[in-house]
Amino acid sequence: MSNSEVVFFEHAGRNGNVIAQAHLNVPATLNALTLSAVEAMTPKMLDWAARDEVVAVLVTGEGDKALCAGGDIQALYHAATENLAAGRTVNDYPERFFTAEYRLDYMMHCFPKPLLTLGHGIVMGGGYGLFSASSFRVLTERSRLAFPEITIGLFPDAGGTVVMRNLSPNIAALLTLTGSQVNATDAFALGIGTHVIEHDSRHVFVAGLTELAWQTGAPERNKEVLAQYLSEQDFGAAMPSSEIARIDVNSIDLSSLAACVASIEALEGGSKWIDRGIASLRGGCPITAGIIFKQLSLGPTLSLAECFRVELAVATNCLLRPDFAEGVRALLIDKDLSPRWTVAAIDKAPQSLIDEHFVGYWQAKGQAHPLAGIEFT
Repeated sequence: MSNSEVVFFEHAGRNGNVIAQAHLNVPATLNALTLSAVEAMTPKMLDWAARDEVVAVLVTGEGDKALCAGGDIQALYHAATENLAAGRTVNDYPERFFTAEYRLDYMMHCFPKPLLTLGHGIVMGGGYGLFSASSFRVLTERSRLAFPEITIGLFPDAGGTVVMRNLSPNIAALLTLTGSQVNATDAFALGIGTHVIEHDSRHVFVAGLTELAWQTGAPERNKEVLAQYLSEQDFGAAMPSSEIARIDVNSIDLSSLAACVASIEALEGGSKWIDRGIASLRGGCPITAGIIFKQLSLGPTLSLAECFRVELAVATNCLLRPDFAEGVRALLIDKDLSPRWTVAAIDKAPQSLIDEHFVGYWQAKGQAHPLAGIEFT
């Protein structure tokens, strides 16, 4: 069933087939992803995966500005502050949210039918998770994608580990440590997006899906049908210039976190884009920087399911510690832009503290992982 935050459609195609659509529907918050939206989408995705007449699934966002700007940070902040004030978990919203979100993201990564997410406008955080989980990741010339979590003491989650390992390590380090936005030109060149359509034609594009020669019960054939349709789009609008092409990403030193940060800072002056990113890195959370650097090396060693299991440990630990609440306070609540991080500088963050974030409480208690059995069936 639909709720006010996500609306579901089933569009009739030719020969009795159905093109299903999940439409995020809170433009006032740039379609922030809430727990209730995730809990509504998950059974729908399972239903659509099981029904033969559903030949493809589409994920979109309401309004002109964004697919989804991220998770419901306000709700996470209020839960985190309650728990910090109590000195224990009295509000389990963060764990429930992350567990449900990552389960949905994993399901989408493994979806057995053509799955398309239209990443128009802003695509960040949890929205990036939905976008990156789709087999067809469609951009417009106005797309802006980012993992900006270093500014709030979180980390690139919702499958951010998977996105990072699919990029070159230098690019992944640059984008996640600076939180820099990637435009459509660079997102397409890097393989973050698979296709580009014109922003103002996206409604016509969606309507055109009903006219395609889908075949019931033939997912591989239908992927070819969708790929062909996307390749035929007449994209006439000018694309933005590359922000990354002018940056010497090969100069980024991955031998240590300190060396990596220093080499990124050495790029200062290369463009306004890189200068904004370096400013975010300098003012960002040192613990997040350590987490990101560990993600870079750990990600390629993990299975898809393990990526999400590890991220759940990191996410729940971030919400139990002060930095996330402080980062959100400084950026979104008081807006003083002066967070007081628990560690003053990146070179002051002990590796043991970083490593602790990767261990879930359930491991110490001998409990089953909340995402045990995540594998899509």
